[in-house]
Amino acid sequence: MPYANNDLHLGHIASTYLPPDILYRYLRHGKAEAIQICASDDFGTPILIASEKAGKKPEEYVAYWRERFEQDLNGLGIEYDLFYKTSSEENVRLVQHFFTALYEKGYIYPSQVDQFYCEVDKKFLPDRYVKGTCPYCGTKDQYSDGCENCGRTLQPGQILEPRCAICGTPPVKRTSKHYFFKLSSLSGQLKKWLDTNDNLQSDARNYVLNWIKEGLQDWDITRDISWGVKIPLPEAEGKVLYGWFDNHLCYITTALKVGGKQLGREGAEYWNDATIYHFIGKDIVYHHYLFLPSMRIGEGSFKLPDYIPTRGHLLLQDKKISKSRRWGITIREYLAALPPDYLRFYLTRITPYAQTDSNFDLQEFRAKVNNELVANIGNFCYRSLVFVKREFSLSIPEPGEPGEPEKALVAAMQKAEAETSLQIESGNYDRALKAVLDFSTSCNQYFQAKAPWEKNPGVNTTVYYAANCAATLAILLHPFLPFSAEDLWSQLAIESPLGSIPWGEARELMLKAGHRIGEPKPLYRRVEDADVEALQKYVEQKK
Repeated sequence: MPYANNDLHLGHIASTYLPPDILYRYLRHGKAEAIQICASDDFGTPILIASEKAGKKPEEYVAYWRERFEQDLNGLGIEYDLFYKTSSEENVRLVQHFFTALYEKGYIYPSQVDQFYCEVDKKFLPDRYVKGTCPYCGTKDQYSDGCENCGRTLQPGQILEPRCAICGTPPVKRTSKHYFFKLSSLSGQLKKWLDTNDNLQSDARNYVLNWIKEGLQDWDITRDISWGVKIPLPEAEGKVLYGWFDNHLCYITTALKVGGKQLGREGAEYWNDATIYHFIGKDIVYHHYLFLPSMRIGEGSFKLPDYIPTRGHLLLQDKKISKSRRWGITIREYLAALPPDYLRFYLTRITPYAQTDSNFDLQEFRAKVNNELVANIGNFCYRSLVFVKREFSLSIPEPGEPGEPEKALVAAMQKAEAETSLQIESGNYDRALKAVLDFSTSCNQYFQAKAPWEKNPGVNTTVYYAANCAATLAILLHPFLPFSAEDLWSQLAIESPLGSIPWGEARELMLKAGHRIGEPKPLYRRVEDADVEALQKYVEQKK
C-alpha cells in the first residue's frame, strides 16, 4: 500500500504493483476467481508533518495523494477490484477489534517509556519527528523508527545522536505511557509458520529466522500524535496506534468489502477460504514476516498469507532510488514520455523473483525495447497481418496441409503456452516473459524461412499459421503488456474480449479461414535518443 505523501516511482512498480497485476490478469483467463486490492496507507507521523507544512487537514492531504495513486496506477494498466484506504471506517473498526482481542489475551501491555521531547516545539517526538544515526549499522540521517540502509526497525530511544526533525535541536527525554505488543512471546509460532510454509522464499525466510534466533523484542505500538487509529481504552486518551499496526489489516478490510462480507465468522470464512498473496519489496520484510503474522496468530481469526512474493530494490543508473534524496523517476514523469507497456516490459524483464536488486539503465531500457519488443514481437505481428491485408484482402486464407515447419511452429506455440503458465504460477514473471519472447523469435524465423513475399507455393498456409501465432501472442502477452495486447486483439477483430479468453486457447489455431481482420498497424515505435533524454532530465532536475 503506497504511503500517502509522495508520488509513486519506478521502484514501487517493479516490486509491488506490476508483479501482482501480471498474476491477476493471468488468473482471470479462466484460471481462478481472483480479486486484486490495494489501499493508500494514510496514517502516521510523516503524513501529519507533511499535512501541517501543506496547511491541510490530514484527511484532505491523503485524499489528494490517493487520487494521484489511482491515476498513475491506472495509467500503467494496473487493475484493482478496489483501491481503498487505511483510514476507512471499516479498517478503523477492524484495527480496534485486533487491539482489543490482543489486549484481552494478554499480548498487549502498558509500560512507561522515555520518549524524545522537543522543548522548542513543545511536543513529544515520535517516529519521523526524530532523525539520527542507526545504532546497528551507523548510517547517519535516519528516521528514528527504522534504518533505510540496513532495514532494521528501531524502537523509541534507540536512535543515536538524535535531533528534532522540525527545528534540528537535540531533544530531551520525558516519560510517556506506551503500549507494547508481546512479539517475543510468539517466536515459537512464528518459527513454525516459517519452517512449514514452503511457499515462502528461502532468502526471506532465512533472513527472518535469524532475527528470531537473535531474540525478538517486544514492539511499541503507541504514538503520541493526533492522526491515527485511536486506542480503544479510556486511559489511552490522546494516543494512537503505530501505522504498522493498522496498515496491513487493510488487506483484510478491502477484501471483505469487495466480497460484500462483514466482520466476524462470515468475513473470516471468506478470507480463510482464499489463497492469499501479499506482494512486497524487501525493505518491509521485517514488518510482513514478523508484525503481520504475529498479530494474526495472536488474534486467531484470519489466516496468514500463503505467499509473500518479495523482490529487491530497483536502482536507477546504479544508484538507490530515494524520495528524500531526490533520485528517481516518478510514474507520472515516465508516462509523460513513453507508453506504459514499455515500462511494464522492461521492469518484468529485469526483475527476478528474489531479493536481488535490479538496475534501471536508461540505455539498456532503450535497447531491450527496440531489439526485443519492437524488432521481435512488433515486427512479426505487423508483417503477418499486413500480408493478410495485402494478399488476401483482410481475410484469413484457407491453409494447405501442414508441413514440418508448421508442425514445429505449433509445437513451439504449445510449449510457449505451457512454459509461460508454469513460470507465472511459480512467480518467475521474468522467465515467463522470456518464454513469450522465445516463441516470437520462432515465429519470426518461420516467417523469414517461408518468405511468403516470394510468392512460392504454400503462401496461404504460411499466412494462416502466422496470423494464428499473432493471436496466440496476444493472449500470452496480455498479463504483461495489456495495452498492446488489446491493440493486437482489436486488429485481429476477434469478437470475444481478450480478458475473457481461456488461457488454454493460446495453444490453438483460433483464426479460421475466412475470418476478417481489422486494419493492421504497428504495435510499437522505437525509443529514440530524445525519449531517453526526456527521462534523464527528470532525474537531473531533482539533483
